[in-house]
Amino acid sequence: MLATKMTRAGVALALLLVVTACSRGEPQLMHTNRGQVAPDEFAILPGKPIEIPQNLSTLPAPTPGGTNRTDATPIEDAVAALGGSPARMRPDGQLSADGALIRQTTRYGVQPGIRTELAAQDLEFRRQHRGRLLERWFRVPTYYRAYRPQELNQYNTLERWRAGGAPTPAAPPDPETR
Repeated sequence: MLATKMTRAGVALALLLVVTACSRGEPQLMHTNRGQVAPDEFAILPGKPIEIPQNLSTLPAPTPGGTNRTDATPIEDAVAALGGSPARMRPDGQLSADGALIRQTTRYGVQPGIRTELAAQDLEFRRQHRGRLLERWFRVPTYYRAYRPQELNQYNTLERWRAGGAPTPAAPPDPETR
């Protein structure tokens, strides 16, 4: 009687493990929040410095829930860093009249739907490289092992550029040759 109950419990446990191991959700390779008990310090964006204008009557009216003059604007900052004009951006974040920036970034062509295509390919790659059973159970990151064949060897690339005569003054030395 006891042996029968133990056998049933063992079979039920084995079935449960098999079902959980075969889950087909979107594969997670990184598990960034594994063991995280503290707040994420990268979720806090520093604001721009507060400036007091010469004439306080030129300040815009407050807009609750709207934008603030000290809010971070990473997209506009990136457009300015690439030589574009953030003032020419449409409210949806797309460039409307900055032809020079658009020509420069699309000079090698544009493939429509590339983001969707790459997302589908990467999802298939992650499904094929999900990690071993215990790695999935204990949420061990398998990202670096899965993507290692696609990794760029920065020091070999640096030597190839130097051999070609390209100046590389800010490159750090290879730690393995010390």
